[in-house]
Amino acid sequence: MLTDAKIRLAGVHKSFGPKQVLRGVDLEIRRAESLVVIGGSGTGKSVLIKNILGLMQPDSGTIHIDGQDTTHARGSARAAVMDKCGMLFQGGALFDSLPVWENVAFGLIQGKRMNRAQAREIALEKLGQVGLPPEVGALLPAELSGGMQKRVGLARAIATQPEIIFFDEPTTGLDPIMADVINNLIIKCVRQIGASALTITHDMASVRKIADRVAMLHEGKIIWCGSVRELDASGNAHVDQFIHGRAEGPIQMQVRS
Repeated sequence: MLTDAKIRLAGVHKSFGPKQVLRGVDLEIRRAESLVVIGGSGTGKSVLIKNILGLMQPDSGTIHIDGQDTTHARGSARAAVMDKCGMLFQGGALFDSLPVWENVAFGLIQGKRMNRAQAREIALEKLGQVGLPPEVGALLPAELSGGMQKRVGLARAIATQPEIIFFDEPTTGLDPIMADVINNLIIKCVRQIGASALTITHDMASVRKIADRVAMLHEGKIIWCGSVRELDASGNAHVDQFIHGRAEGPIQMQVRS
């Protein structure tokens, strides 16, 4: 057990009717570390994040953040947890009707009740940190490329100086060069603010670039966890099959003929 855990999950279960998605997840994320969770589609990676954030409630098990049991936190206790968190969503999830700067400043204005002028100044600063010039702040999300939208999403994720950042498939839909740009920005931004990062992804190039440690979720459980340096010699057949993208192995995909 890690003594410096920022987030600790113990025996977390989550089912939807008869479908068991999480079947006793044990996982710890250290302070200021980047942990990446890998696993096939439908294995429960997004459900895992939603349970930590409190968007879903586990059926059993516990979730601790900074040593505090937040499993069933409500009201002001849940708001205090959310204040510590930033999120980069898979699809960007930008507000179409708001200019870019206001998307970035959304948590500052709505969550922290900051005045708009100050929030706009911080938003433009964060856009600069992800390589976007100030004039982008006046544009609408529809006027941006996919890569620029990801950058805006990252700027929004770090705008409130969160202690924890969640990245949901941060490079999905990007070409390899832009994906590497996003990976570099994630590393830079996380280190600058000293946040703990939890990423879920299928992109092994991203895993190798941004992870300090890697955990594999399979059939609702963490079946392996180790440093990124140990990944290629994990000794786990499921991990080996996944990281090399092999069709043959213990992980069987359901394919209709």
